Amino acid sequence: MPHESQALAPLATRGKRRRVARLFSRFRGRPLPKDVGRFSEPLRIVIVSDAAPPQVNGVVRTLQQLTQNLKAMGHEVTFITPDLFTTVPMPTYPEIRLALFPGRKIARMIREANPNAIHIATEGPLGLAARSFCVRKGIPFSTSFHTRFAEYLNARTGIPLSWGYAFLRRFHAKATALMVATPSLQAELKERGFGEPVIWSRGVDTELYRPRPDLMEAHPNGLARPVFLNVGRVAVEKNIDAFLELDLPGSKMIVGDGPRLDYLKKKFPDAHFAGPLFGEELAAAYAAADVFVFPSKTDTFGLVLIEAMAAGTPVAGYPVQGPGDVLAFTPDGMKAGALDDDLKAACLKALELNRTDARAYAMTFAWDACAKQFITNLALEEMPEEPAPAPQRTAEAAV
Repeated sequence: MPHESQALAPLATRGKRRRVARLFSRFRGRPLPKDVGRFSEPLRIVIVSDAAPPQVNGVVRTLQQLTQNLKAMGHEVTFITPDLFTTVPMPTYPEIRLALFPGRKIARMIREANPNAIHIATEGPLGLAARSFCVRKGIPFSTSFHTRFAEYLNARTGIPLSWGYAFLRRFHAKATALMVATPSLQAELKERGFGEPVIWSRGVDTELYRPRPDLMEAHPNGLARPVFLNVGRVAVEKNIDAFLELDLPGSKMIVGDGPRLDYLKKKFPDAHFAGPLFGEELAAAYAAADVFVFPSKTDTFGLVLIEAMAAGTPVAGYPVQGPGDVLAFTPDGMKAGALDDDLKAACLKALELNRTDARAYAMTFAWDACAKQFITNLALEEMPEEPAPAPQRTAEAAV
């Protein structure tokens, strides 16, 4: 009598064959992107980001502006964001939505876009899914370092910085290029073992963010001058408490939303909390302020700094990476802002600066140049010329 396992062997084999057949049928008619990594004009670019509206932060505005400029240059951009997936709120930060099990759908979207280049902007569920697909299929991709994920994770959960940076190194290790905003961040990540990051600077919409002299008399919200403004996520890592605790003349105004908003409203009832603002309303808030205060010590760039300066508002902050880099792009930066370990001193120094100088410095951040820089960092090679067909021998020549 045959052993039971021998009797079951043909059934197991047939089952395995069926599973393999189903696997192949699943991908039938869905080829891998054939042009990825190959340069052509115009380009088809896929950008994957876990940060997207309605979130209000520098990453979202940077990617929105980049996409607009790439499209204006004639390129086709497919923007893959959480709103295209089933999501759940992020623990401790419900304003951020996290995509659930995005792997199969994101693979299909990349195939359908047939991109020349894939850029993964964030290290969240979408970024991880896109990275996994690219690594598994041998597809080149680039990444960027926008957020100090390790520091934020440490501030919220106590997870050691070394664990966070180990995850980030692994995430970015397979990228053909890791893009960073400033030379100091480039040097820091190189020291931390991230290989050879490349520079991708930032830009500002100088038409939207512009001086509005008519707002410099009475403040639109009736606030007593001088008005000290902060814009961004209302979260612990932004160090907004340090700003609100300062003994400053006039008024303090906070624009933005986040998990710390209710706490700060109760703790600092004299401050004006405007909530999130967008477009013209946000631009007007910048232009109506006397000083923009940036108390964060963890930002990699600080897009809000150049938005404020474009509106003619001088900035104040600590002499750390982020504001230190933004104001150091040219010597004229110190005419547009003040940095000091004493944040109150920086605010009062900025109050004396010329608004025209702030605007002039912001004009050096042009988005079209930043978009071109982004393209040069992508994993692209010139498409090889098709070889000329070999001449066919005629019947006469063959004789």
